[in-house]
Amino acid sequence: MNEQTEENNEPAPKRKRSGWWTLLKVVLILLFLALALVGGTYAGYVVLGKQDPGDMLKWETWRHVYDLVFAP
Repeated sequence: MNEQTEENNEPAPKRKRSGWWTLLKVVLILLFLALALVGGTYAGYVVLGKQDPGDMLKWETWRHVYDLVFAP
């Protein structure tokens, strides 16, 4: 078997990847990023900040955060 490999110097043909596998990986990465964002927001606002979890989804909360970050 080793002799055949030495005689045949052609590289092994590349296996073509299917499109659904690549799409599945992209979707899973986006899903994990979204879960990390929600989990981090929850941990920071509710666990560390000791605030009500319902307030995390209110527009006024995010407006206040925006004003704190971009205040002159």
